[in-house]
Parts: sequence; C-alpha cells; structure tokens
Amino acid sequence: MNAATNDTPARLRVFITGASSGIGLALAEEYLKRGAVLGLVARRGDTLAAFAARFPSASISLYPADVRDAAALSVAAEHFCALHGGADVVIANAGISRGALTGHGDLDVFREVMDINYFGMVATFEPFVARMVAGRRGTLVGIASVAGVRGLPGSGAYSASKSAALKYLEALRVEMRPAGVSVVTIAPGYIRTEMTRRNPYPMPFLMDADVFARKTADAIANKKRFATFPWQMRVAGALLHVVPRWLYDRAMEKAPRKPRPEK
Repeated sequence: MNAATNDTPARLRVFITGASSGIGLALAEEYLKRGAVLGLVARRGDTLAAFAARFPSASISLYPADVRDAAALSVAAEHFCALHGGADVVIANAGISRGALTGHGDLDVFREVMDINYFGMVATFEPFVARMVAGRRGTLVGIASVAGVRGLPGSGAYSASKSAALKYLEALRVEMRPAGVSVVTIAPGYIRTEMTRRNPYPMPFLMDADVFARKTADAIANKKRFATFPWQMRVAGALLHVVPRWLYDRAMEKAPRKPRPEK
C-alpha cells in the first residue's frame, strides 16, 4: 500500500479495480488529470507501482489484490476510506475475456470469467455501500459490455458474465436510488487495449482507451444511468437487442470466434 498525504476534501476520491492495464489504467490517468485522489487495485502490483512512480506528487494508494478475494478488497476499501474519509466514485472495472466452448473441457474458464467479471464486481461494491448509504452520496460504476446484449458464439463465458453485470447493475441502481447513491453502467464497444489486441477479427468503431476514459469520466460526473462508447455501438447494441432469434442465429453461425486458451 502506498499513499501520498495532505488531501483536501474537495478532491474527488476514486477507487478503481483492474487498474494496471487497458480501460482501468486509462481511467486512472484521466482521473489524475482531473486532480483526483486514487485507490488502485490490480493483481500486478509491480505494474501499479510503476504507474504510481510516474506521478510522484499525486495521491495514489496501491492495493495489489485479486477481485476474487473479497477479504482483500474489503481491507483495501477500509484502508482507502480511513485514509481519505471515504470514496466518491467506485469503479468495478476488473475483467477478462476468454474464448470458451461447452463440451471442450472449458468449465474452469467459464468459472474464472464469471468470478472476475461478475462476482468481482459485487465484491468491489460490497465494502463501500454501507458508508455511501449512510452519507446519502457516492457513485458506483460498473464496466459491463455491449457483448452482454446477446450471446456471442465462442464467447459464451464473456457474454454471460457481462449480461449478468448489466442486470445486476440495473437492479442495484433501483435499490440505491432511494438512498441517494448513484449507479452508472458503462457498456464499452471495442476499445483499443491489450485485451482487444488479441482479437483475430474486425472490430468496428474501435476507440482509443484515452478517448473512452475521458468520455466515461464525463458520463460518471453527470451520473448517467447508462452509457455506451463509442456511440455507434449504442446503435448496434439496440439493433442486436431486437433482431429476431432466427435472423441472429443465421447471421452469427459463421462469425469469427475468440481463440480458446491453450491448455
């Protein structure tokens, strides 16, 4: 754990999981530009430390942890809140994407994806909710995906986890509204990151991570209930949602698949 001191109450306090790469790292950089106090969680502690070293005057608390470890997340949340008096924005971003097929011995892959992408999101929010409800303020942000709108062949594990996240965030938004706590769902399309770099198929409307982070931070500041970036994928997602099953099946049968991990 590492932290700078002498924070002022006016500075936004932001806690982000999956912060060592991709969307999480881009969000961390964006919030630093906005003068925020950061709590960063990721499995790769060395990468977090290298990031913090680039900003010696910033207030950054580092928590090397796996979001599947609810106890470690709770300790990190308690430390961050004790140090800074609470959190204003909590972003459950940690996620993985794996190709997986039923009947091919991929059950462990399905479990891993669901544990990180869905249960990890719940575990991230859990230690912050009581404090936010008591103060009747704060924003919980979940990074879902357009891939959760329909089941993508070869990506059943990822689509299922993001669909679960979408429904969970919707339920949580309604639950938290009377308590004065906002819930923001962000559903990215294709964002240029290490994760998407491995995709062996076309990615329409691919957006740079820094652009995505800026737009996402604005949406969070405005407490938007649901936002999709890039905007073209919002249209694509809406169309996918209403396409008849017979047409969807026919169109997606021969769609390119994400490679399965080597055993």
